[in-house]
Amino acid sequence: MVEDTAEFVEDGYVSEKAPPASQAFSGLLLLVCAAVALGWANSPWQESYHAVLHATVAGWSAQHVINDGLMAVFFLLVGLEIKHEIQDGALSSLRQAALPVVGAAGGMLLPALIYSAVAFGTPAAPGWGIPMATDIAFALGIVALLGDRVPAPLRIFLAALAIADDIGAVIVIAIFYTPSVVTLALAAIIAIMGGLLVLNRRQVDTVWPYLVGGLLLWIAVYKSGVHASIAGVLLAFTIPSRGAHSVQERIEEAFSKPVNLGIVPLFAVANAGVTLPSDIASFATQPAVTATMLGLLIGKPLGIFGAAWLAVKVKFAELPPACTWSSLFGVSVLGGIGFTMALFIASLAFGESVQLDAAKVGVLSGSLLTGVIGALLLVRNARPSHTSEPEPAVG
Repeated sequence: MVEDTAEFVEDGYVSEKAPPASQAFSGLLLLVCAAVALGWANSPWQESYHAVLHATVAGWSAQHVINDGLMAVFFLLVGLEIKHEIQDGALSSLRQAALPVVGAAGGMLLPALIYSAVAFGTPAAPGWGIPMATDIAFALGIVALLGDRVPAPLRIFLAALAIADDIGAVIVIAIFYTPSVVTLALAAIIAIMGGLLVLNRRQVDTVWPYLVGGLLLWIAVYKSGVHASIAGVLLAFTIPSRGAHSVQERIEEAFSKPVNLGIVPLFAVANAGVTLPSDIASFATQPAVTATMLGLLIGKPLGIFGAAWLAVKVKFAELPPACTWSSLFGVSVLGGIGFTMALFIASLAFGESVQLDAAKVGVLSGSLLTGVIGALLLVRNARPSHTSEPEPAVG
């Protein structure tokens, strides 16, 4: 989730840091919206919850509008954040990017393997991508609440990790959760992208041509069979980002608050509501629940930390300044918070089915547990960032 940011430099780590109060509020707002959805879906008014989501206008349900339409704007900001970090931020050099990218790779691979092993041969098997992504809003919200107990370079590591995670999640969605591709629409996507890149190259710095092109791109992507949200990421990479008050800056200023305070919380309300059956014990043992929980609770922390430790061990990467192995593990546990992207992939994997409800339970419970455990670990090992000294490298 993109926030209003301020650049800072510390020991060679350059990135952008959202104001802690803003990050904390965003995380708390998502938690409240998820709780509201879950409570509403299990209240005496649960029928109204599902009726609202399935209310249609021009053939589009409210949930369809949110997931396929509004979330494209969320993915636009994700794409802009990815682009910034690659150009000027924590992913702009091999030295800075090595540890979070390797950690993200491990944190995607191991959860997918654990999920696949648990769900193999069951109807839940297609959901292997669900526990792969980290929710940056929740994770950084918790870190913001902890204040200077978490060193600044470690916050940068977590943000860069989540962004690298987002890149992987977008690739997974585009390749593995796209049932078919319409060739004519694909040609239209290439043509529109080409036109937008021409505007960029000619240094057109007016916002509206990119927004109009983005709308056309969204239609083409939707018609192509690729999930329409990918249009947001594609559009981001055509938008000019250089110069004073660039087009990218103006788009971020215009859309950050509506996305952070409107679209993503609305997505949480629309997708976190699961009507739990009376036999909750047997429901909780369904493969989609167990596989998702284990992927988030075990796969993400061990995958992130194990890959990061190995990268430092072989001298491919360095432990961030003022960070300890114990604090890095605490942040790795926070990487198991997979709320927004995990729910999004679950909806693509299962559509409207009992498997989707089970996966949602796994996402909500797994994310809650990793959030609490990660925060407790960081508090237990906390030392103010200005006095922290790194532990010696393991091994």
